[in-house]
Amino acid sequence: MTGRGALAAALVLLGLGAASATEGPRRCAADTVTLLTGEEAVRFRVELARTPSEQSRGLMYRPQLDADAGMLFIYDPPRQARFWMKNTMIPLDMLFIDDTGRVESVAARTVTYSRETHASDGAVRAVLEINGGMAADLGIDPGTQAVHPAFRTAPQPHRCPLAD
Repeated sequence: MTGRGALAAALVLLGLGAASATEGPRRCAADTVTLLTGEEAVRFRVELARTPSEQSRGLMYRPQLDADAGMLFIYDPPRQARFWMKNTMIPLDMLFIDDTGRVESVAARTVTYSRETHASDGAVRAVLEINGGMAADLGIDPGTQAVHPAFRTAPQPHRCPLAD
């Protein structure tokens, strides 16, 4: 792993990062996605792109994205997803995730400002966008399991019987 990749991976694993460029008024609802990569669990702070307007804008016009951050596009019902990089200033990795939370495919290191289309192979429940190169640096590839309430295999929240 390169110096930059190692630093980014360390920041992700430690949950640290610089001040986010997404702190403006257009920020979407926030959440967390965990990716199970072999023996490790990698957490990303994500903005949820739920509305057509949020999904249309995505990460366009942003000059940076923290190493432990991303954007999660959730589709209900699942559908084929298509993305391009027009007006996107940051190279991204796009993780196409099926209904069970399994990463179906990865569009790696997408080219900024490109109109090339990146599409899922079939219907997906979600697409997770993270910094370009992070998937390779962290060992995220097809078959990696994503954990989030949007996926059928997501664990149910633990409830303490004493709190009832």
